[in-house]
Amino acid sequence: MNGFLEGFLFDEEVSMSFVLSVFREVNDPRDINARHDLAELLFLALAATLCGSKSCVEIADFADGREEELRQFLDLKHGLPSHDTFSRVFRLLDPAELEQAMRSLLGAIRREMGLPGRPRGVVAVDGKALRRGYDKGRSYMPPLMVSVWDAETRLSLASRLAEGGGEAAAALDLLKSLDLKGCTVTADALHCRPDTARELVKKKAHYALGLKGNRSKLYKCAEQSFAAADAAVGLPVFETRETAHGRQEVRRASLLPLNKLIDAPDFPGLKAIGRIEASRTSGDGRTTTSTRYVALSKVLALEKMAMTVRAHWTIENQLHWCLDVVFHEDDARTRKNNAPQNLAVIRRIARDMLEAHPLDKRIISKMRRANWNKDFFYELFTHMR
Repeated sequence: MNGFLEGFLFDEEVSMSFVLSVFREVNDPRDINARHDLAELLFLALAATLCGSKSCVEIADFADGREEELRQFLDLKHGLPSHDTFSRVFRLLDPAELEQAMRSLLGAIRREMGLPGRPRGVVAVDGKALRRGYDKGRSYMPPLMVSVWDAETRLSLASRLAEGGGEAAAALDLLKSLDLKGCTVTADALHCRPDTARELVKKKAHYALGLKGNRSKLYKCAEQSFAAADAAVGLPVFETRETAHGRQEVRRASLLPLNKLIDAPDFPGLKAIGRIEASRTSGDGRTTTSTRYVALSKVLALEKMAMTVRAHWTIENQLHWCLDVVFHEDDARTRKNNAPQNLAVIRRIARDMLEAHPLDKRIISKMRRANWNKDFFYELFTHMR
């Protein structure tokens, strides 16, 4: 056997063993007489999701179709698990346990990519509903997953279910658990709260939080202050123009520091308020406009502020869009107990593993390749050790 192949097989063995070791740290919620190894079940679910499986039935079918290959690194002492076994495990498994495993695996991806252990730039926070993951009669309240996202690397940092739909509280808990020193945390107006701002200042992070009527005094201050500044001498503006998909978008960024604000209420760490004025002209000539305000804990250069606000939307375009279009998360009907959020975590791990592979292809292309190319499938795990 040549040296290159020996090295590849060694990397493969190390990587698979590392992933299994992480999953073995997850506490098994089943009775002592459970037949199938929990770490192997979680590994099979992740492997199947990397190859396009969308449900417990499809995960079981994946294992059945690739049994010989899987036995090269899994014991499978009691044969292949059924889809009922996968479903039962994900219903019972504590989501906090799996979320901790997710963090370990994501940390391994960052190390293998040569990235620092913690984010350095914009960190976006947002919630995403599992739209069909509700129990009968509760369609008005689907489970909500809150994600923290490294906008620079396009990788997840953490993800958690918002209990009872409490997105802001779940986000705050996640932020408390992360090292965010020097980062700029972005979020929509739901998260523009004193407790969130106070926690970020405490962690020596900055914030750029959307500002709307839910913070009525601060929002009124923003409107009055910018109106007065516009009427006086006008404000310096940074403008960007983009043309794509048959439409043209113009964005104009301006900013007022704290000492230029009128009747600014007390808000932890507030140093400035930014404004983004946007206009969009579609192919038929119709133009729509919008004005957004952003509470800032640091006075930024206008170009930097515009880039920071724009970077927030990568969590929608790169994470949420991918989960819906590639992983079909919005169509997932898993809904019992802890299963919706546990499978959501598996999807996020798989998405980041696919993203981490250096092949210059879209994630859906990498997923297809992992399904039909055994070597490529193994390569996805070499970023995990």
